[in-house]
Amino acid sequence: MALQALRDYWEQTTEQDWEPANKTAAWVLAAVAAYVLWQHLGTEEHWVFLLDHANLAIHEAGHPLVGIFSQHLSVYGGTLFQLLFPLLFVHHFWRQRQSLGFAASWLWFGENLLNVARYMKDARAQQLPLVGGDHDWTEIFSRWNLLASDVRIGGFFGLLGVAVCLLAVAWLLVRAIKAE
Repeated sequence: MALQALRDYWEQTTEQDWEPANKTAAWVLAAVAAYVLWQHLGTEEHWVFLLDHANLAIHEAGHPLVGIFSQHLSVYGGTLFQLLFPLLFVHHFWRQRQSLGFAASWLWFGENLLNVARYMKDARAQQLPLVGGDHDWTEIFSRWNLLASDVRIGGFFGLLGVAVCLLAVAWLLVRAIKAE
């Protein structure tokens, strides 16, 4: 059932009624993706300056917004909003059939997965500078009795983030090449 839904989704995203992809824009997005991946995987900071400041604001806004409904669930709100926000843009650009916006939104989502992965891997070490003081993923993994697996789980989400970033660019590049 899930595989059929993924196949249907893929077919819808490759239909011809999409706005044509521009080859130059696709290469610019590829350069942005390379920069994002380099910042996360090749630097000590693991931080994309403007983008991650915006992501942090979205993350922090998620805690009190979810906390309105449940104080117990507010710890999940930061990551939930951080991942949900770019997916709302993915959905918008998918409905509008705007190729560049769709791919860029998936890149943004993948970059957020890299942030979440880094945060997860820090659950036991707690070395990241935090805004609120409490470590979300220490609390979450402790609740689920998974704290000892923080690095492995974070590693999986990091690989997923890299894959999403690369697939977003590949999708746009293939569309741009086919448009010629």
